[in-house]
Amino acid sequence: MITLDVIESPQEGPPRRRLPKWLKRPLPQPGMQFTGNVISDLRLQTVCESAKCPNRTECWSHKTATFMILGNVCTRPCGFCSVPKGKTELVEADEPQRVAEAARRLGLEHVVITSVTRDDLPDGGAAHFCECIRAVRERTGAAVEVLTPDFMGNREAIDLVIQAEPDVFNHNTETVPRLYHRVRKNADYQRTLDLLQQVSLVNPHLPTKSGLMLGLGETLEEVLDVCADLRDVGCEMLTLGQYLQPTPEHLPVERFVPPEEFDAIGNLARGLGFRMVASGPFVRSSYHADEMASFMESIADNAGAD
Repeated sequence: MITLDVIESPQEGPPRRRLPKWLKRPLPQPGMQFTGNVISDLRLQTVCESAKCPNRTECWSHKTATFMILGNVCTRPCGFCSVPKGKTELVEADEPQRVAEAARRLGLEHVVITSVTRDDLPDGGAAHFCECIRAVRERTGAAVEVLTPDFMGNREAIDLVIQAEPDVFNHNTETVPRLYHRVRKNADYQRTLDLLQQVSLVNPHLPTKSGLMLGLGETLEEVLDVCADLRDVGCEMLTLGQYLQPTPEHLPVERFVPPEEFDAIGNLARGLGFRMVASGPFVRSSYHADEMASFMESIADNAGAD
């Protein structure tokens, strides 16, 4: 049983500076250097580095990474994200081929591709996403999961990515509507729901996925309301993880949510009908994404057999 006061009240006083014991990560392991060398050699960006992901040690040690396309400068000043903001970079026409080559060298069977937000581009970078999907498939035959921005609600741009038929279409909700004004500046909660609904309506067989960060001052009731909204627009996969402040200039952590509370919240979310929920302090959108996708595929196969 979990009650509303689990994540209802922000931490009193200044933000906690010392991480709790459940947020400690292991030292670098063998394999990290190989992954780093591949990324460096092919001049690629990863969200692992740019967003200071706490799972980089684990993922790179297992020779996997989340590729970030369209440069390393974002057009939106989100309060939680450490990706640089400012003048954007030219789109590199050969980037899709370099992403595909990195996937080949790393031996990836499930490739996650995300991007900075490019509101300066007419299509928000949708066509470039499509080129990356095609290039990876042609070079490796791997499954491709995209984690896209909202394309400013441009339905034609969203349709373009849908038509490229990624294996999973991911777009993060990030937080609850009340906190959007300081967490997701220039984003819109309804726009996020509309994007996910469009994907579900245009291609009902394409799994949709979204994620939230906890620890920014949200209440349990707000989190569950968001989960219900996501289910209403057909979202099937959900990730819930702990927000960690990447630098002192970013939003502070209001509360560190213990693992057992993540378990309880995840169970409540499953009760709403999500087919797959990953909930825990270190869970991120692309963390163990291959396992989530494989589980979804097995569900679909079993349903077909029935």
